[in-house]
Amino acid sequence: MNVVCGKDFITIMVQDDFFKYHNIGVESLHLQNESCRAQQEVIGNVSYYLVRTYKDQYVACGGNPLEANITHVSYSLTLMSDPQGYQNIVREPVVKISYSCVYPYVRSVSLPFPIIPASSETFMRVEDLDAKVEMSLFKDATYSEAFSSFPTFQLNDKVYVQVSVTQPEDIFSLIVKDCWGSQSAEHNQTAGLMYSLLEEGCVSDHTVMFLNETGEDEQVNGRNSTVRYSFDMFRFVTEPYDLYLHCNVFLCTPDDAELCIPKCSGITKREAGEPTQGLLSYGPIRIDEPANHKSNGIMVLLLPVGTVWVLGIFLLILISMAKAGNRRQSFPFQNRD
Repeated sequence: MNVVCGKDFITIMVQDDFFKYHNIGVESLHLQNESCRAQQEVIGNVSYYLVRTYKDQYVACGGNPLEANITHVSYSLTLMSDPQGYQNIVREPVVKISYSCVYPYVRSVSLPFPIIPASSETFMRVEDLDAKVEMSLFKDATYSEAFSSFPTFQLNDKVYVQVSVTQPEDIFSLIVKDCWGSQSAEHNQTAGLMYSLLEEGCVSDHTVMFLNETGEDEQVNGRNSTVRYSFDMFRFVTEPYDLYLHCNVFLCTPDDAELCIPKCSGITKREAGEPTQGLLSYGPIRIDEPANHKSNGIMVLLLPVGTVWVLGIFLLILISMAKAGNRRQSFPFQNRD
């Protein structure tokens, strides 16, 4: 017996020998809804009776109510056989096989450098499912090209951030709960400065804007599996100036999707070093501060000094010429005497 938990389907596979022992044919097997029936397939020279249930069929086929805690969500179904009747009686028990798939509810990702366009990723294997959450920085509001090297920004440049659930794609809603910039690559490092961008899913910096798929400003945090937002680049008042971006994320199932919709009131301040779950860290983001600021100031000071020297030399030449002219004019009078 094997259960496969795919990104958009759940499959149970049972070797047909088991059912043959109980004199049950494939035509007698189904889920709670009898229209969702089993079929026979041969995989690796082994014959199986199997049922594959896609995500849009889960409820219709009799899927049980979802069970969830703060880290995982469970989907469960039951494969059963029709009663085997003889005349108007039944002696053989009905076979029932309950099975489930557990999907990760909260993801944790760290993004080291160098950055590749697909961004870094962390996998968590839960039974037969690999779930993945990614965070990337993009070059503009079209979100068509991620940075492929160390990102460098000037102050007040727009920084475009995307956080997305890529596997499974359509099961969860994603909320970016808290985001903050810090001087440290460690999200719980108390040393150094930090600055909050999002708190409890809501904007805490006036330059932050959530963006929809068309790049328009819209509150889309928590409504689907991808969250995009932008903020204006800044630096801290003291070195190091490199910025590390940290975001705390949560996933919601269709049954509790309202939990992912932020209520932007009563925000409490996040303390540095507070333990978090579902953390993504990105950085360092480089600050490009023009190196010629200081030399420009020196040039401003030197130019007047140079001008004074030129004027001084020019005046000395004029004075010398005037003295020479006076001497030439005085010689004839001396000769007449």
